[in-house]
Amino acid sequence: MTDRLKELSDAGVAVWLDDLSRVRLASGTLDKLRTEKHVVGVTTNPTIFAKALSDADAYDEQLRELADRDVTVEEATRALTTYDVRWAADVMKPAYDASAGQDGRVSIEVDPRLAHETSKTVAEAKALWWLVDRENVLIKIPATLAGLPAITATLAAGISVNVTLIFSLERYGKVIDAFLDGLEQAKANGHDLTKIASVASFFVSRVDSEIDKRLDKIGSDEAKALKGKAAVANAQLAYKLYEEKFGGERWAALKSAGAHPQRPLWASTGTKSAELKDTIYVEELIAPGTVNTMPESVITAYADHGETRGDTVTGQYAAAQETFDKLAAIGVDFDEVVKVLESEGVDKFEVSWGELLEGLAKSLDAAKKGASNPSDAA
Repeated sequence: MTDRLKELSDAGVAVWLDDLSRVRLASGTLDKLRTEKHVVGVTTNPTIFAKALSDADAYDEQLRELADRDVTVEEATRALTTYDVRWAADVMKPAYDASAGQDGRVSIEVDPRLAHETSKTVAEAKALWWLVDRENVLIKIPATLAGLPAITATLAAGISVNVTLIFSLERYGKVIDAFLDGLEQAKANGHDLTKIASVASFFVSRVDSEIDKRLDKIGSDEAKALKGKAAVANAQLAYKLYEEKFGGERWAALKSAGAHPQRPLWASTGTKSAELKDTIYVEELIAPGTVNTMPESVITAYADHGETRGDTVTGQYAAAQETFDKLAAIGVDFDEVVKVLESEGVDKFEVSWGELLEGLAKSLDAAKKGASNPSDAA
């Protein structure tokens, strides 16, 4: 049988799982994905944790212990999520060791309510780094305007960072600059650059979802012909910018000091339209030195029928730019699209975080009542 995920990995794409839960950890399915499906990293976000923690049974014992200590909901949330990330980091340690620290990484995100507060984001990033206490963790910081200096400051402290919620080339350029600033400061601060990792999470499917809605409203044949093309084109042009930024003297100086480049990571790679092939955001974004973080459904689909055709990015720059020229010509304002996507992205994670806190508060309350009525619980 063809090992399609191995072919993808051999083409330079690191396969990461966009999911985590206590059930997945306890059952051993995460380790199985590592050993059998070439998964070499894990990403999480508030929505993933909200879903995981809704399965209170998996967290019963720890919830009872937290309830006995009368901890706050906020403290309980951090205790539960960092426990899972620490466990996942241990599962992924073989991939970390085998890749000299590039892969085997597990991401945990700062509180999304801090997306527009720089100093609090930095403080939260440091706290998460200490709490997880694993060198193969990545702290996720959103690429908001307030997030950019937080990215620099966090890296400068020697902490590895996953920059999330990137949608535009303009913002991506600033993310790379923030990364370079952070590594230069980390070096000046005496940190070992070989230990610091970073990825830049460029969101994919959400771009098509937003633009395709606008194309449907326009309704012309030209508009219909552009549906499902913007997201891939946007990511391909991001890789072009990556090549340019990491081809200069500034990066060369950091590389000579042992630094690893900030790899482009394709996020939100599950298709949201039945009109698109379920593996399109993997097949069309194959390039050396990239990461593709996928829900398990996409990993399974690629293993079954994905097509690895070599590099599908670097030869497509002219076509990608043509797609955006055509979008602009028929009236799609991409700057406006990006503003909507960033705002919605932060808002969605805030909502998920709120749902997580609300659900956990109920679980803690139930655990407290159970502890106070042991005969009833029996």
